[in-house]
Amino acid sequence: MRLRNIPGAEEAILSSPYCVKEPEEQKGSWQRQFPSSQPLHIEIGMGKGRFIMDMAAANPKINYLGIERYSSVLLRALQKMELSPLSNLKFICMDAADLENVFDQNEVSRIYLNFSDPWPKDRHAKRRLTSRQFFTRYDRILTPEGRIEFKTDNQALFDFSLQEIPEAAWHVDAYTRDLHHDSVLNEGNIMTEYEEKFSSKGNPIYKLIASRCG
Repeated sequence: MRLRNIPGAEEAILSSPYCVKEPEEQKGSWQRQFPSSQPLHIEIGMGKGRFIMDMAAANPKINYLGIERYSSVLLRALQKMELSPLSNLKFICMDAADLENVFDQNEVSRIYLNFSDPWPKDRHAKRRLTSRQFFTRYDRILTPEGRIEFKTDNQALFDFSLQEIPEAAWHVDAYTRDLHHDSVLNEGNIMTEYEEKFSSKGNPIYKLIASRCG
């Protein structure tokens, strides 16, 4: 799906106090972006920001960074933040492939992947955010106890993820193929825009939690 370019989006991001410019310069020092030094959670591919904004509002003792590649999408989140600012949340406009240039070893406590691009063609498998290539990146920035939480409505992507995680030498701690009817994994669940849209049509939501083996 081609994203519609919104004139002025990049300029708005550059001028916004809620978006971190030149994130590479913050590597190893992300806590300085927030009023308090607290565990750092990131969402990769945050879209319009509903999930991470709700998470930040519900968990003031955690610092959050929302990562979105497309400026026209990130602009929507910035507009929401202007109406309801959160001191424990910042945004970054960047490609997830650059994670290791932006975060230091052991700097991130949790990574959220919500309704990521499935990249359905086999030749693009390494671009999927649950590929072994991306888990190598996650391994280099997460704390030893860090974990990945992944939600999707795409069964093929979910099946791929379940197979790929052990190949990356990680462990699937828990998973469900029907999140909203799973009393354990759905407890405290905060929905994304896509999640609400897809589940309202009766589509099952898949979720898994992964951590390092051993």
